[in-house]
Amino acid sequence: MKWDPAVYRQFGDHRDRPFHDLLARVGADRPHTVVDLGCGTGHLTAILAARWPDARIVGVDSSEEMLTKARADAAVTRYMEFHLGDISEWEPDAETDVVVTNAALQWVPGHEKMLADWLQALKPGAWFALQVPGNFTSPSHVLMRRLAESARWRTRLGGVLRHDGAVAAPSDYLGIMLDAGCEADAWETTYQQLLPGENPVLEWVRGTGLRPVLAALTGEEAAEFEQEYSELLRDAYPATAHGTVFPFRRIFAVARKGS
Repeated sequence: MKWDPAVYRQFGDHRDRPFHDLLARVGADRPHTVVDLGCGTGHLTAILAARWPDARIVGVDSSEEMLTKARADAAVTRYMEFHLGDISEWEPDAETDVVVTNAALQWVPGHEKMLADWLQALKPGAWFALQVPGNFTSPSHVLMRRLAESARWRTRLGGVLRHDGAVAAPSDYLGIMLDAGCEADAWETTYQQLLPGENPVLEWVRGTGLRPVLAALTGEEAAEFEQEYSELLRDAYPATAHGTVFPFRRIFAVARKGS
């Protein structure tokens, strides 16, 4: 599945806000190595570099398109390492002090078990901070899933969308962190995002949740699916005089490994 950095960066302020809220809960002082799992275009990885200018900053992502953008921008701003890799195969090394993963683990089946293993492997005093979307039961995803399962699309899109169990509850992440001997905090926030433009919820999901559907269809099929889906979204998220309100639930969890 290919990613389009330009499409993903639409609504950048809305997409970035949870990262800043997550990072505010990380109390690391002078870390040696900071890892950004699922770093994407690297624009948020650069914020990690600005906060900890003496640290080695490592971004990991499975999209070469995203990393090409990340490396180009890093060459202009500050040296950072970006590596192509599957998050599920990553392991912390002995120097890892901080791990941040923002809106990435929902793409990794079984990440709860991986989280437990990562926390066990981290050295005492290390931090792990995660944020995942929690909107898989919202109209945007329910309507997408319902349309994909309709008679017109089920043969082309059967099994493409994975929403059930994509993320855990905040209490589950908290339990994993506490069981690993960490001090931990978990919470959720629903942002009432005000999106501008014509059918902006469709534009939003084009950058993320709709990607598997678009990747599975031909160009003509994708246009047809989007047309049907956009009509459903207009009814579910009506425009107002101020824009379109798009409630977006996010799940956060932060841990500090005990001694």
